[in-house]
Amino acid sequence: MLSSRMLFHRSKSTMIGAARKRSQQRTFLTHAQLKEEHQMIYEMCRKFADEELAPNAKKWDKDHSFPTDAIRQLSDLGLMGINVSDDNGGSGLDALAYAIAMEEISRGCASVGVIMSAHNSLYLWPIDKYGTPEQKEQFVTPYASPPSDDSAKLMVGCFGLSEPGNGSDAGAASTTAKLDGDFYIINGTKAWITNAYEASAAVVFATTDKSLKHKGISAFIVPTDTPGFSLGAKEDKIGIRASSTANLIMEDVRIPSSYLLGKPGEGFKIAMSTLDGGRIGVAGQALGIASASIDCAAKYALERKAFGKPIADLYAIQSKLSKMVSSRDAARLLTWRAATMKDAGEKFVREAAMAKLAASEASTFCAHQAMQVLGGMGYVSDMPAERHYRDARITEIYEGTSEIQHLVIAGDILKEYKSK
Repeated sequence: MLSSRMLFHRSKSTMIGAARKRSQQRTFLTHAQLKEEHQMIYEMCRKFADEELAPNAKKWDKDHSFPTDAIRQLSDLGLMGINVSDDNGGSGLDALAYAIAMEEISRGCASVGVIMSAHNSLYLWPIDKYGTPEQKEQFVTPYASPPSDDSAKLMVGCFGLSEPGNGSDAGAASTTAKLDGDFYIINGTKAWITNAYEASAAVVFATTDKSLKHKGISAFIVPTDTPGFSLGAKEDKIGIRASSTANLIMEDVRIPSSYLLGKPGEGFKIAMSTLDGGRIGVAGQALGIASASIDCAAKYALERKAFGKPIADLYAIQSKLSKMVSSRDAARLLTWRAATMKDAGEKFVREAAMAKLAASEASTFCAHQAMQVLGGMGYVSDMPAERHYRDARITEIYEGTSEIQHLVIAGDILKEYKSK
């Protein structure tokens, strides 16, 4: 029989080995601690946001105009295929790089951030993950690569899951796809689709076997120029107005059976895994809006004078700034944790939901507090605070409402305790 001392030493050796393994997967707490490649992404995106996005964000928002030139520049920088492998035309960077880039791009313009997020997280990722080599060649490489020249079309994708009547109930897809020889015929409508008007292809989820409920949902790649495919009117949104949002309408849309993504019945699994990673992107977007709100509030507080001194000297203002930065930084740590866990191949469903929940709530909180710091100036379009306020609100709604995030988090917690 082993003595207790021998058992202790074996246990100690195991713990040391595990600690060494964890130390190889560094936890990053500040930008200064990031690896060189992540710092380069941070600095590049920050510079681009300050010089190209922030100065134009107000006009794009006011005109509801898609920022084509900015998206082309994002593509040239490798950000429209940031997580796609080099072999398929992308930059081959990790989830942490994506989260960092999303925050800085969204700090400059939240609309550009959501365009980038929907394209990378929701369109490219599932095809890159579940697609065949032929599908990747046709529907990933041209979309992840920069246009060959100024006259070449900018290839953008979108993601069709939500429907007019199902919202958060992703398993209740009324859109159908029926096999007809070597083709699928798709009928139905998808709602609230980001990039709808600019997309050349869409990942669409449709029911192939109604009797199996959510296990009867399949995923398809649908070129938007397919006969029978049309768009609804652009939604007149209160925020992220430079991005287009509309219904995808499919009436007897006939696509080759080779456009089935994954296997029949895998659609729900593909959708849920896509949203898990997408929540890291939305968290990054929310952090960017929070950071932009902090920038606006702090700069104004230093310039605005009341009672003979800058309002930044007042405790009430300092308290707001302190709470804003604390909430933003806490959410950033949750986001970076989820990203590093994804990169390490670990289960990150709960962590992604926590990151998205915390970051979206920090975003709306910071935007609200920025308006309070600015007072009347926060309520007019002369200052960006009101735009940040409008942009922030959507982050608590799309890619899973805050209420859905609580369900995901609590469900995982209870599952953990039931297994003990």
